[in-house]
Amino acid sequence: MQKYFLIALLCLGFLPVIDAARTTPSGKIRVLIVDGFSNHDWKLTTQLIRAIIEPTGLFAVDVSTAPPTASAGGWDKWRPKFSNYDVVIQNCNDINGGPSWPREVQVDFENFVRRGGGVYIWHSANNAFADWPAYNEIIGMGWRKKDYGWALTIDDAGQIVRIPPGEGQGTGHGKRFDAVITQYGTHPIHQGLPPRWKAADIEVYYYARGPAKNVDVLSYASEPKTGMKWPIEWTVTYGEGRVYTSTLGHVWKGDVQPVTMRDAGLQTLVVRALEWLAKRAVTFPVPADFPSESTPSVRGELICPPGRADTR
Repeated sequence: MQKYFLIALLCLGFLPVIDAARTTPSGKIRVLIVDGFSNHDWKLTTQLIRAIIEPTGLFAVDVSTAPPTASAGGWDKWRPKFSNYDVVIQNCNDINGGPSWPREVQVDFENFVRRGGGVYIWHSANNAFADWPAYNEIIGMGWRKKDYGWALTIDDAGQIVRIPPGEGQGTGHGKRFDAVITQYGTHPIHQGLPPRWKAADIEVYYYARGPAKNVDVLSYASEPKTGMKWPIEWTVTYGEGRVYTSTLGHVWKGDVQPVTMRDAGLQTLVVRALEWLAKRAVTFPVPADFPSESTPSVRGELICPPGRADTR
C-alpha cells in the first residue's frame, strides 16, 4: 500500500526524482576530473587533487582525459558522461593552442551545469576556452584580454567595483607570494573559517575578465603590482547549476610537491567547495592546523594514488 502511495505522489510531482546515475551505494559524492592538456602540469594536478580528496572518504572519483589534439586518436570517441556525476573538476586549458572540446562535449557540459550540476574551475581552467561563449558565462571571469568583459575589484570601503572592457589591463599576475586571503561576505564554504588567513606561495590574478554575471565573490587578496584587491574565490549561478572558481592550486611544470597543493587552507576549501557544489551540507571540519592571518600552514607530502580511473 505504501509503495503505491509513494508512486502516486511521484507521478503527481510531490516527490523529487532521484538520478540513479548520480547516486552511489555509499552515498559518496560522484566527482569527475576532466584533464588532458594545459600550459600547467595537468597530470600532476589531477594526481594531487585525488590525493587531497579521496582520503576523506566523501568522494567517488573518476578521471576523463581528453586527447591532446583534435587529430589525436580517440577524439571522435571522447565523450565524458557528465550527467553521471554530481561535480566536474575542470582541469583543461587551451591557452597555448590546445584544442577546444568537441561541440558535442561542449553542449553536454552546458546542459550538465544548466540542469543542476556542479563545476569546480581549477586554477588555470579559468584561462581556457575564450572563444566558447557559454563557458565564459559559466566561469564568470577568466584569463582574458583587456578589451574582453568586465573585471571586479574591491575598494577600500569593501565595495565591489566593476571595471569595464578596455579599462585597466588584461589578466595577469605578479610573482607568487604568501598572500592574506580575506573573506568577502558569508558563505557555507567558509563557515567556521577565520575571516583572514595566509595562503602559501599563490598567484593573485589581477583583471580577470568576463561577462561577470551572477558572480558572488567569496574572498580577495591585495596584489602588490597593482596595489589593488582582487577576487581569489568566486561562485557563479548558471541555470540550476553551481560553479566555483579559485585561483589557488597552482601546479607548474617541474613541480613535485608544490606547497600550493599542500596548503592546509586550500585542502580544506577544496573538500568544502565540492560538498557545496554537490548541493550537500558543508560538513567537513575546520582543521586545527588551518592557517592564521600571520602564518601559512603547509602539510607534508601528498601520497598520489597508484592508478587512474580513466572513463574515456
